[in-house]
Amino acid sequence: MEAIAGERRISYDARGLAEPDAVAPRIAEIDGEKARLDARDLTTRTINLELRRLLYEEGVKEVEVFNPMSRHSLGVGILTRCKITFHGSLGYFACGLIDGPEVHITGRVGWSACENMMSGVVVVEGNAGSLTGAALRGGDLVVKGRVGARTGIDQKGGTIITLGSAGSMTGFMMQRGRIIICGDVGPGLGDSMYDGTIYVAGKVRSLGIDCVPGEWTDADTELIERKFRIYGLGSPPEFQKFVCGKQLYNYDSLEPAERKLVI
Repeated sequence: MEAIAGERRISYDARGLAEPDAVAPRIAEIDGEKARLDARDLTTRTINLELRRLLYEEGVKEVEVFNPMSRHSLGVGILTRCKITFHGSLGYFACGLIDGPEVHITGRVGWSACENMMSGVVVVEGNAGSLTGAALRGGDLVVKGRVGARTGIDQKGGTIITLGSAGSMTGFMMQRGRIIICGDVGPGLGDSMYDGTIYVAGKVRSLGIDCVPGEWTDADTELIERKFRIYGLGSPPEFQKFVCGKQLYNYDSLEPAERKLVI
């Protein structure tokens, strides 16, 4: 099967995937280092292919995507410095595996936004679903609304900021990084965390296993004020600080037979 895109012909196999020698269609309007892409009638695959063509082949530095229509897996795997604005909401797995871009989403996002993000900045104007920032490794993820359960699960670095509330088990198995919550948070905060810091301005329903209150330092004040200043979030509220109690650190000292019992 073949499809015409502008003056370029793309071949697809029986599964609907582009053939190895296929190229992305030329769809976006390019003006110097800026581009506009109307995604209303495009598939997820076509949108992502066009983003890669613009950023890697055309040398575009800033892309505006209109009518994303809450599609899943948009803006994933972008590994270069650039600016991308999605005018609307995105679905599940938005902007996963990115390294470098500055992304602005004017609507909401679904589950697992920015999973395994390496570096860059993502700002979401609305709410975000469960597993926001899962396995985040670096960069800043700012959600101006609420976030769902298990936000920051297995977080390995970077900073997650939510101006609203957070769901249950936020910070579960957190390893490094920071989570800043301006609203309330559900039960199981920081459950089984190994390192990292969680700041909460609202009420904490309950702490998870080995999550304990931490001692506030000048470095905490500097971090909070700097992040709020960078993203124009106004004056920060008063936060509580939570860290790992390090009661689970004895696992490596167990004998092999004892490890089998734990597993």
